[in-house]
Amino acid sequence: MKVHEYQAKALFAKYGVEVPQGRVASTPAEARAIAEELGGKVVVKAQIHAGGRGKGRLVSESETAAMYERLTTDPASN
Repeated sequence: MKVHEYQAKALFAKYGVEVPQGRVASTPAEARAIAEELGGKVVVKAQIHAGGRGKGRLVSESETAAMYERLTTDPASN
């Protein structure tokens, strides 16, 4: 069975396992809104079934948008 990390976290949470807060964004605007909602300091991770996915620790709104663009434009290059 192939399950994305966000799907596994939702399943764990459903059964009472504590998981870090997180959301799925489909656009840079959604990524910025989620980062703001979670307090501004976030990690953006591409959700693909492959090794070596891109990810990054972000502090500012502009970093969040830039990382989202980089990860969604060409995830294979990360």
